Amino acid sequence: MAKDNYSDLLAFLAVAKARSFTRAAAQLGVSQSALSHTIRNLETRLGLRLLTRTTRSVAPTEAGEHLLQTLGPRFEEIDLELAALSNLRDQPAGHIRITATDYVTRTLLWPRLAPLLAQYPDLSLEIINDYGLSDIVAERYDIGVRLGNQVARDMIAVRISPDQRMTIVGSPDYLARRGMPDTPQALIEHNCINLRLPTHGGTYAWELAREGHTLQVRVEGQTTFNGSYQMLDAALSGMGLAYLPEEMAAPFVAAGQLRWVLSQWHPHFPGHHAYYQGRRQFSRALSLVIDTLRYPQHTT
Repeated sequence: MAKDNYSDLLAFLAVAKARSFTRAAAQLGVSQSALSHTIRNLETRLGLRLLTRTTRSVAPTEAGEHLLQTLGPRFEEIDLELAALSNLRDQPAGHIRITATDYVTRTLLWPRLAPLLAQYPDLSLEIINDYGLSDIVAERYDIGVRLGNQVARDMIAVRISPDQRMTIVGSPDYLARRGMPDTPQALIEHNCINLRLPTHGGTYAWELAREGHTLQVRVEGQTTFNGSYQMLDAALSGMGLAYLPEEMAAPFVAAGQLRWVLSQWHPHFPGHHAYYQGRRQFSRALSLVIDTLRYPQHTT
């Protein structure tokens, strides 16, 4: 195979690892049709079917699995060696991909990383907002950010925030119309604003805690979103009750635009952590980003 066709092999590896043309195309920055055309041409040149496609899934054939297992590690080694070369530069350089929620991006990542980009012009960031528990290795992220209790044990995790409290809020107008719930069970009688989880396709169950007793409540309502800020806007407009981080809701409670609901049941969670694969080589760019995010700030 000609050397200029190595990009086709990289395209195959992306699809085989992601098990999806949609996700692989997003990672590679190409259209699904172009990626599908690339894979078909590769299979034609090799004279082998590499992927089995159905309407719901994509999986490697026996030949495809062999190619994935033999070539995948070699390309990863090349990536690591190229990353190591960047450490010889006078200034940190490289492209860092991060997955986080919209709330984390706005409150924790961007305020700290924006000055870093200004200081190091050869450093670039790609931040994808996602409430699913993404596999950062399979989807080729350098860093994931999640609450401490959501980080896989085989990852290295660095705390980037204090512990977080989740709250239930509603607007005074909504509560005047529907009343203040006095028990978690009463939430099922209210118009609640749901969060859609892409990982499982369902909605997030509100987790509550009081005096060591915890429970999950499946709520219902007229609106479902895939981001916290849309939920906040809906609550402010009087649409219903929302389950939000305390720091997000507190300014609006102080201004009288929202009220705490069932405050004695508001749970605490471990703070947000930035996590990464322990086996990968630690580039200067990745190290710089992690140290910039580390909590407390300016400590090691």
